[in-house]
Amino acid sequence: MTKKELALEYHKKGYNCAQAVACVFCEDFGIAEKEMFRIAEGFGFGMGMMEVCGALSGLFMIIGLQNSVGDLEKGKSTKADTYKKVKECAAKFKEKNRSILCRELKGIGSDRPICSCDQCIADAVELAEEYLQENPVRK
Repeated sequence: MTKKELALEYHKKGYNCAQAVACVFCEDFGIAEKEMFRIAEGFGFGMGMMEVCGALSGLFMIIGLQNSVGDLEKGKSTKADTYKKVKECAAKFKEKNRSILCRELKGIGSDRPICSCDQCIADAVELAEEYLQENPVRK
């Protein structure tokens, strides 16, 4: 089963969009899925407020896991570079789906949705896989 298929299965089981995306990458980072599930819980449904898409937030978590040095004592901060990479991936997501906001993607205030949650999840997983191919996980 591909990561995209697994993420869609997770979503069918009840994982929110952020959990579905972030949890399929746990093994890559040596993180317990239960912990990632708990971390990502508040990011589904556009952070519970229909703001930034939960699937996209899950992707941002993966970028942070890959890019952060994880310790300010180890040297210079990676925050600015992580923000740059997040912005780039958000732009790619928006190019595909016309928005990064949950309420717009779901069609709130318009006559129809522009992208389903499943499509957002699939696109976020695909972008995460592309990102990790270009930026391998540091062990």
